[in-house]
Amino acid sequence: MYKRARLKDTVEVPPEHLAEVTPELVKKLLQDKLEGRMDEDVGSVVSVVKVHDIGDGAVLPNRPGVYYEADFDAVTYDPQMQEVVDGEVVEVVNFGAFVGIGPVDGLLHVSQISDEYLAYDEENQQLASRESNRVLSVGDSVRARIVTKSIDERNPRESKIGLTAKQPGLGKLGWLKEEREKQQAATGE
Repeated sequence: MYKRARLKDTVEVPPEHLAEVTPELVKKLLQDKLEGRMDEDVGSVVSVVKVHDIGDGAVLPNRPGVYYEADFDAVTYDPQMQEVVDGEVVEVVNFGAFVGIGPVDGLLHVSQISDEYLAYDEENQQLASRESNRVLSVGDSVRARIVTKSIDERNPRESKIGLTAKQPGLGKLGWLKEEREKQQAATGE
């Protein structure tokens, strides 16, 4: 879920910029420091939007810069348990598909895609069903539910988001459209 959050953090202003400590400079330093960082409390910081207040600077022994506490707004992405998300398949592997959901990827394990057996086609980078001829490939749009979440703040790339698409209304968007059209044809709507 995307949120706009009011945050506080400390930023180091290098000595060459001490004459120009402006909200724009502090915003740029905060962006360099925080954007893309994962935090257990707020999720992933997508963008620092606006600096509201810059506190008094503090000097630390044996450190060249001056440290300022800043109060600012940021756009964050914090995936919530049981949240339904739309994403795009970014990679297909033998055990499932990685789905880009916001600034992170979630794993849609092969057992959580369909009740049908899906075979991995390495040559075409896809998962395919022999029963219904359905195929899941890179670039496909999917709707899934977040079922597991393990955030690694030190190494955001190691964070793990588990997804499922086995519930009604979830799955590849093309498959969902086909099912709706079949239901409409069967009911005569």
